[in-house]
Amino acid sequence: MKDLFLRALKCQSVERPPVWLMRQAGRYMPEYRALRKKHSLWKMFHHPELAAEVTRQPIERIGVDAAILFSDILVIAESLGLNVEFPESRSPRVVPAVHTAKAVLDLPYIPVKESLAYVFETIRQIKPSIDVPLIGFSGAPFTLASYFVDSANHSSFERTKQWMREDPTSFHWLLSKITHAIIEYLKEQIAAGVDAIQVFDSWANQLDDLQFAEFSTPYLKQIVDGLRPYGVPVILFCRDSSLRAEALSKIQPSGISFDWHLPMQKLRQIVPSDIAVQGNFNPEFLKLPQEQVHAGVKQLLTEMQGKKGFIVNLGHGVTPDIPVGNVRCFVDAVKN
Repeated sequence: MKDLFLRALKCQSVERPPVWLMRQAGRYMPEYRALRKKHSLWKMFHHPELAAEVTRQPIERIGVDAAILFSDILVIAESLGLNVEFPESRSPRVVPAVHTAKAVLDLPYIPVKESLAYVFETIRQIKPSIDVPLIGFSGAPFTLASYFVDSANHSSFERTKQWMREDPTSFHWLLSKITHAIIEYLKEQIAAGVDAIQVFDSWANQLDDLQFAEFSTPYLKQIVDGLRPYGVPVILFCRDSSLRAEALSKIQPSGISFDWHLPMQKLRQIVPSDIAVQGNFNPEFLKLPQEQVHAGVKQLLTEMQGKKGFIVNLGHGVTPDIPVGNVRCFVDAVKN
């Protein structure tokens, strides 16, 4: 059962669907909160022994079928000469913000082996201590670009949208630089030992269909194609992914992680049979009484029975206000 997640991701026959959760290492867990009282997020991301400990916590506490590296999508900014701040009780920020074409041209590339060495050391520390696959990850180019431009005000993305409208050429320069860094970053994660990759385009829901086709999918395809020779499966996630199942399928990733806007049965019909589907419970579902959580899981598994390439997950990350017992109930309901 150790390779259950990887077999499902390859659309092979499995004894049961595997289950893991986005943001499964986080504030809903008392072990995590205890660590956060002692250490800043910046320190936890940059010190491999701490990041490895947090990565292992949900394996030990809730028994998920895969671990996901504890890090942040924004650390890659350090490979482009930028700094990342993690202020307490506020969203992370990239400084200095990137606001002009000149600023894009001036961005250096500091080899990831040097600038992000602590991430790869974290992976090397985790691998011998877990008996489930390890998922590495990165943000997607558009999402990272929007943080580089609008991290001080990412709720409205005003500067990002204005830049795309008024100077799409230089915005593509930014996306291209970020894409190069991502591919190199993920190659090094693979070399360090991750078993799968997930790419998070968390802010793709800010794009209309034409913008998505111009500013997101070509760069996601570059990443998937760039990693294909390494034989490690790649999952794509974006908000509103259920509404873009066909566009994401054309990129030909190993899997697509879906939100809850469409039933998983329908998504399995839309997505080609050689691409796995992952999801797609609303995180709010985990706030229900445990008997309802168990019943909801049973209903989905009954609907998906016999369908290959299905991984149980949420449509977004676990929120801090979800009881840890309910998360364990969710995982146990899938496993039992």
